[in-house]
Amino acid sequence: MSELDDHQVDDSPFSDFLGFELLLEEQDRELLSRVRAFMTREVEPVINDYWTRAEFPHELVPGIAELGIAGLAYDGPGCPARGALVDGLVAMELARVDPSIGTFMGVHGGLAMGSIQIGGSDEQRERWLPAMARMELIGAFGLTEPETGSAISQGLATSATRDGDEWVLNGDKKWIGNAAFADLVVIWARDTEDGQVKGFVVEKGTEGVEFVKQEDKIALRVVQNAEIHLRDARVPEANRLQRAESFRTTADVLRVTRMGVAWQAAGCARGAFEHALRYTKQRQQFGRPIAGFQLVQDLLVKMLSNVTAATAMNARASQLQDAGQLRDEHASLCKAHSTVRMREAVGWAREVLGGNGILLEHHVGRFVADAEAIYSYEGTREVNTLIVGRAITGESAFV
Repeated sequence: MSELDDHQVDDSPFSDFLGFELLLEEQDRELLSRVRAFMTREVEPVINDYWTRAEFPHELVPGIAELGIAGLAYDGPGCPARGALVDGLVAMELARVDPSIGTFMGVHGGLAMGSIQIGGSDEQRERWLPAMARMELIGAFGLTEPETGSAISQGLATSATRDGDEWVLNGDKKWIGNAAFADLVVIWARDTEDGQVKGFVVEKGTEGVEFVKQEDKIALRVVQNAEIHLRDARVPEANRLQRAESFRTTADVLRVTRMGVAWQAAGCARGAFEHALRYTKQRQQFGRPIAGFQLVQDLLVKMLSNVTAATAMNARASQLQDAGQLRDEHASLCKAHSTVRMREAVGWAREVLGGNGILLEHHVGRFVADAEAIYSYEGTREVNTLIVGRAITGESAFV
């Protein structure tokens, strides 16, 4: 297959087996088609090289900005306000080609912009969201800490102390996507006076803030994660998110973005499946394509089933989100289910390719590696399971 053929744009991918895109209005289908074309023509041909070097393709950002997908579902100043369903399908489309680009946008347009949209005052939203929607400012989200991940609501140790018209922040953050080059980071810290978790927009160049890029990752290598060290970092009261008075606000952000990760997982599985299917039609054994072998077809159908089931669950939850009815347990069920099904699907895709499955040129190995990060972030399977379990039993099993 030629390079041109390998990156041709299929405007109606075979992996949308039940036609979920038909749930969208025409203008949203057109947007999805533009995203698909950009990812296929601009990202897929170069992304393996960036993944190998663990570098971010900054030159692609203007093209992504032109798509107008940052903060897609938010109805804030300068934001597209297009709805949760199209936002989810776009997230899946990004991850279908590259989970790292999907994660970059999930952090910027979901977590960072979402924190300001949900927790910020009208003035703060006017101050930051339009430039972030245009991607003139890139955002990050600082919640996870070196000693605390999914249990962060109870274990968050970063402190914020009021001093006149400023807040003094101290603590450490880890695994903060985009932080190595972000223009601003939403830092979540515990108020030393009332013990509540509050949000602060920390802008690039703030004294007392150090960013240390995390190296040697084996997953999402294009995403530029950093540790953040806050040592008496002073942030003005004007940068404290005025409507974020407790961890409830943080949880409101995470409920929405957890759905985004569920969609990313479906996209990761979908991309691996599509590359595997394409490979089986090209790979010849015993004088015919391996796509005609029973055991290969069994793996392909299982992959497609996983992708379709995850997409169906996520689509319904996104409809609930658009109706204002999405609950924590809905998002947790989608995230847990989609990531488990993703992990199975990428493994089967690697199996279909045999030894070639670990060669980066076939893309599947990148999906296998990246799936491990998606499986864990935004709440592990176990934590999300306990959230759902609490909802259906009325009993909390958290300790």
